[in-house]
Amino acid sequence: MTPFGFSPFSGSEDPEEMKKNIEAAFAQLGITPAGFLNQFSNGATELTLPENVAREIAKKFVTAHGFHPIGASDLREIREAMEIADTWLNEATEFPTNFTQNADGKNIYTRADWIDATIAGWQLTVEPLAAGLAKAMSTVVDEQELPEGAPPIAAIAGMLRTFIGTLLATQLGQSIGALAVGVTGLHDVGLPLVQPSRPGLLPQNIDEWGSDIGVDLSQVRIFHALREGAVARLFDSNPWLIDYLRGAIGEYGNGVRIDVQQIQSQAQEAFESGAIDPNNPESFTIALNQGLFTPDESVEQKSALAKLETALALIDGWADDVVTLASNDRLPALNSLRETLRRRRATSSPTQQLFASLFGLEVSPRMAREASTFWSELRTMRDIHTRDHVWSGILPTQEELTDPASYLRSIEVPDDLSTLDQ
Repeated sequence: MTPFGFSPFSGSEDPEEMKKNIEAAFAQLGITPAGFLNQFSNGATELTLPENVAREIAKKFVTAHGFHPIGASDLREIREAMEIADTWLNEATEFPTNFTQNADGKNIYTRADWIDATIAGWQLTVEPLAAGLAKAMSTVVDEQELPEGAPPIAAIAGMLRTFIGTLLATQLGQSIGALAVGVTGLHDVGLPLVQPSRPGLLPQNIDEWGSDIGVDLSQVRIFHALREGAVARLFDSNPWLIDYLRGAIGEYGNGVRIDVQQIQSQAQEAFESGAIDPNNPESFTIALNQGLFTPDESVEQKSALAKLETALALIDGWADDVVTLASNDRLPALNSLRETLRRRRATSSPTQQLFASLFGLEVSPRMAREASTFWSELRTMRDIHTRDHVWSGILPTQEELTDPASYLRSIEVPDDLSTLDQ
């Protein structure tokens, strides 16, 4: 018996016929992957996640919501804010700036420009998850007893790899499009999406972000320029952090396992409960997006998610402390701006929604606040050097965020090393 009770095989080994049969089989489940690629064409790549699919869907989303071109006033105002931020940040962190203001406005982006600038970074970030899912699906196919006349296992696995990648690319494209409508900079999501790391701002989104909070827009621009510049410096000075974040996602992806019997059981329950309506093909896609068939996470996957969640909170908290130190006596509305940012991220953060849909991961506002306090107390107890030097060593765990003093003791080398052998 084949999964879900259908067989995409007709006895033909022709690649095009096989592709059509599999597409038709998935269509029965309400899944019509956009831009389904021919795995057997000469243009096939080693990457599972097709960048062009994610880009196209994201661009359509942004076009539907509209975006403004960059005007002369945008260039002038954003450049001024970035120059001020760069000067202030020199006093608030040891990480240097290696960036320049480009006369052609390459530090300033429309929503569509932001998609083009970050799409490659998104692909590299999510690719480990796509590869893990594809590998798990290939394992399932390997274990199936296929009907006589079915095509070779390698061919089936190849097409399923393409399908998984396209399905994730579709979901990613929707999320990137939603992000493009609200992000204020290249690093607003706290991920390393451009190489080399550099600050970049979106004037339209910054203006809309500050349009109804009663704060002068010049302060809003400087606030976001400070956050953007701080995170760009962090990634530029600590390239290992990029591999660390992607490695955590890879560890999660490598742990994906697919239980066909469990999926069949869940599918049956979904049909009986009405969660999936055979007369409404979109209901199956909605069920997938909501995690209906998500398998139980392994211990290793939970550990990878904890590492990723802590790192994202540490990045956000460090940026908050750096911005606070850099602007505390210079931006009268700083506290209001920080509170607005926290409130909006807690209630309607597209980044949170992206990680929730892909991994079931939700970086709690509480952890972000604890991380900010952790960095602030570290700096207060010691100095800026001690705070920033943490990034060159072992990062604190979730538990250590609430006890900076204990963390400091754990990483300090004693003056007298003679007792270590005892």
